[in-house]
Amino acid sequence: MQQNNRKNSILIADDDLDDCYLVEEALCESGLNFNLSFVHDGIELLKYLRQLDSHTGSHPVHRPDLILLDLNMPRKDGREALAEVKADPNLRSIPVVVLSISSADEDILQTYDMGGAGFIVKPTNVSDMVEILKVVNEYWFEVVELSSVEHMNRNLDN
Repeated sequence: MQQNNRKNSILIADDDLDDCYLVEEALCESGLNFNLSFVHDGIELLKYLRQLDSHTGSHPVHRPDLILLDLNMPRKDGREALAEVKADPNLRSIPVVVLSISSADEDILQTYDMGGAGFIVKPTNVSDMVEILKVVNEYWFEVVELSSVEHMNRNLDN
């Protein structure tokens, strides 16, 4: 179990602003305390992630502990973005969970085949999203051991 004082970080990649608002609202109602960041397509996701080691820009970019990824986004969809994240040795250790309206077996199987860590069908209301966030929190931040940023940086420097 992870026992630290650091706030866990989730990066949401979703082009639907209503869905982003749903996650934010559910987070407020859940009482959970995450650092939450949003990008709106696969290009923005990869740009965000590739800035992790860069010290340029006006905003500090933090390595997410978990990425929640929508499949259907403009410019670069979630499938393409997932493939690029998992192909990059500096990024592939970040768990990526697909959060999609799809429940098609093909999408679920493809997600796991490409290295996705999970697949969640998007809820349509705040109370269901609250429950999902609680389960995500319990599993990813209380049960599963994730590498610390310091540990990851030491491994990348070698």
